[in-house]
Amino acid sequence: MATATQTSSYRVQGATGEWEVVIGLEVHAQITATRSKLFSGAATAFGAEPNAQVSLIDAAMPGMLPVPNRECIRQAVRTGMAVGAVINRWSRFDRKNYFYADLPQGYQISQLFHPLVGAGEIVIEPAEGEEKVIGIERIHVEQDAGKLMHDQHPTRSYVDLNRSGVALMEIVSKPDMRSPAEAGAYLRKLRATLRYVGSCDGNMEEGSMRADVNVSVRRPGKAFGTRTETKNVNSVRFVMQTIEVEARRQVDVLESGGRVVQETRLFDPDRGETRSMRSKEDAHDYRYFPDPDLLPLELDAAFIAECRDSLPELPDAKRRRYEIELGISAYNASVLTAEVETARWFEALLAEAGPSVTAKAASNWVISDLFGALNRLGLDIEASPVSPKQGAELLGLVADGTLSGSLAKQVFEIMLETHEDPAAIVEARGLRQTSDTGAIEAEIARVLSTNADKVAQYKAGKEALFGFFVGQTMKAMAGKANPQVVNELLRKALA
Repeated sequence: MATATQTSSYRVQGATGEWEVVIGLEVHAQITATRSKLFSGAATAFGAEPNAQVSLIDAAMPGMLPVPNRECIRQAVRTGMAVGAVINRWSRFDRKNYFYADLPQGYQISQLFHPLVGAGEIVIEPAEGEEKVIGIERIHVEQDAGKLMHDQHPTRSYVDLNRSGVALMEIVSKPDMRSPAEAGAYLRKLRATLRYVGSCDGNMEEGSMRADVNVSVRRPGKAFGTRTETKNVNSVRFVMQTIEVEARRQVDVLESGGRVVQETRLFDPDRGETRSMRSKEDAHDYRYFPDPDLLPLELDAAFIAECRDSLPELPDAKRRRYEIELGISAYNASVLTAEVETARWFEALLAEAGPSVTAKAASNWVISDLFGALNRLGLDIEASPVSPKQGAELLGLVADGTLSGSLAKQVFEIMLETHEDPAAIVEARGLRQTSDTGAIEAEIARVLSTNADKVAQYKAGKEALFGFFVGQTMKAMAGKANPQVVNELLRKALA
């Protein structure tokens, strides 16, 4: 498979020429902002004992009637607003009828004909300096099914209904993506948006966010081909791999004279392949009809206004503000706003910092020093051994001249290990930067007398040796000399 550097020209190279990949994603995001299910008060905590979080409604006991969870509806509306989608003031729940062991009702309560949220969009940047709008067709609310457990008994499968009735938002994209990179960028941006809004924690490993991947191939510019749907892919990396291997499979089928069958498939990450799960059923096979136990949802103006007013500053707006108001580079702003926890940590740092610490200096330190240390330690920013207050204090010591850049790095390493405040480390270990001109001049004199041959070369025109003299002087003073003073005194001595 060959790909060009620009994601817009991604192609699968077959024996008979190039093929274009057409991609759409159906993302199932659990509404984790509420701790109860969509139609019952049962808990939704991850990792509970099997069947420990099942109400009579979830188990479909006779006579049990569902009651919509208002907070679940509110979070779905807020999510729709965050992606600029149409909020439908009137929507309705439908029954999707199918029979499976982990579906105790014999149907799933979903929304087909009248979803809560209509069309919206997400702007992605799959390549530097390149933007693309990915359309969102709809967001509807539905209940999750249970889970079959095949590893508990040698000859039987057990059913865990803990997830039965859990509230899901199904976020359906339009088939606007044309490469694995675009799909990955879309999924990361959607996840970040959900986490900013607070409607879903985006934890794909725990199943609170997963994607069904729709893939088809066509000759560039031709009509859409037949698509397949690969179910329940649970990481961005696996979504991108699914697209690559499924597109290659379809090209091989078509070029060998076969035809692609519309079907549901599964991705096997160990073998790096997709395999058929079942033939794709059309919507009418599910015999959708309005749920007779649930009245339509009618949203009033006050409810919609409250949802809109509760939205936080979203990633794109925050990034623009960082660039325009704080003077941070476009790259730094994009990194700092990519995850809501990073943005919160950075803003806490700025709130603690004094006027001498610039946002630019703070952003550079977070991205280079702090992120480098966290990567080395295998920690995320929420588990940082250094607090925003301590980081602000360290940057303040650099800004007021107490610490040089090299001394600040030493102090930071000690902070990571001991969790001490930087000022205490400076005092206890004598790491304060010195601007004592007498002491610095004495060391400069020793360096120049020891390296008389290099002094002669410098005066003969080899000006690159100036850095050597600076380094030797800083080394002689154990890195505690003020670099600016060293530079000034050295130039004076060499003049």
